[in-house]
Amino acid sequence: MKKISDSTIGRLSTYYRTLGELIEQKVQTVSSEKIADLNGITSAQVRKDLSFFGTFGKRGLGYNTVALKDEIGRILGLKQNWNVALAGIGNIGRALIDYGEFKKQGFFIKAIFDNDPQKVNSELKGLKVHHIDDVCEIAKKEKINIVIIAVPVKNAQSVIDQFIDCGIRAFLNFAPTSIKVPGDVMVKNENMSIELEALSYYLTQN
Repeated sequence: MKKISDSTIGRLSTYYRTLGELIEQKVQTVSSEKIADLNGITSAQVRKDLSFFGTFGKRGLGYNTVALKDEIGRILGLKQNWNVALAGIGNIGRALIDYGEFKKQGFFIKAIFDNDPQKVNSELKGLKVHHIDDVCEIAKKEKINIVIIAVPVKNAQSVIDQFIDCGIRAFLNFAPTSIKVPGDVMVKNENMSIELEALSYYLTQN
């Protein structure tokens, strides 16, 4: 499998959503120039990103929006369902459970974990809250593929380590801290503070 940069994968996700919006507007074909314009990049970048995965569209005719969206969905693995576990049901965790876009994209939260005795064995959105020490048993039972980490910073590394020991290899981390994992494990960090600091820098410098 050839190495594709995170930035390219990120842009593919953006193209996927752009195409979805165009389809809703009954647009049947679209050029790389139009996709680029809608996303604030160059058409050469769009064509380069797509070229990593094959040849799409016809010169002079553009891309069929439905076909290209389906192809990008296949590349991103969105043509199958993924079982997701959530670790931590504080404010962020509860908000993530209510986020309806997950299901639309094929990501289904199947298990919830916490270590708070007042939360363990309770139910949230029809799902039982399991103790974090039961991760291996539940992850195997629910065939978990991806884990969302929404625990306090001090617990994030140890919680991810527990899941790794159970064979989980993909994490979305909301804890604002650096996580160390083996080379065959992927962690994507979602740090809202860093994004706000980038906006702060932009406003300060401009």
